Amino acid sequence: MTEANKDAVDAIIDQWHAVRPDLETGPMAVFGRIYRIARTVGDAVERAYAPYGISRGEFDVVATLRRSGAPYTLSPRQLSATLMLTTGGMTGRLDKLEKAGLLFRSPDPHDRRGLQVTITDRGLALIDEAVAAGLEVQRAALKGLGEEEVAVLGGLLRKLMAEAQGV
Repeated sequence: MTEANKDAVDAIIDQWHAVRPDLETGPMAVFGRIYRIARTVGDAVERAYAPYGISRGEFDVVATLRRSGAPYTLSPRQLSATLMLTTGGMTGRLDKLEKAGLLFRSPDPHDRRGLQVTITDRGLALIDEAVAAGLEVQRAALKGLGEEEVAVLGGLLRKLMAEAQGV
């Protein structure tokens, strides 16, 4: 690898090799890049959602309802489990999204103590536009890879994620 091809993670690894040549830094190279890519692209996606008045976290709630299919309704508990959020964190997001007119809460007809959350027509239109904007950012981040490389990378990351969940 030439100096021109080195990135910030290579510089960190070189520094570790200088002070601890006994360390095998392969995992650092992988996870350092995954973290930096996720942060960089995540921040760009956040900027893509800003014109719609939503954050990534709020996008996740509305998108989860959209992906659930008609009638686009889930319980707060189902949303919390899917998004790995505490009920307190979910309540704050639901309050903001309801105030913005993107969803509404109503009594669960099957459980007197429960609620259900439903996306509004406005929320449905907004999420369909926002998801396209976010995908465009992700597509741009992958532009240097061919279609087959993207598929291989996706498969490798799926395999890595499965292993990492067992750690």
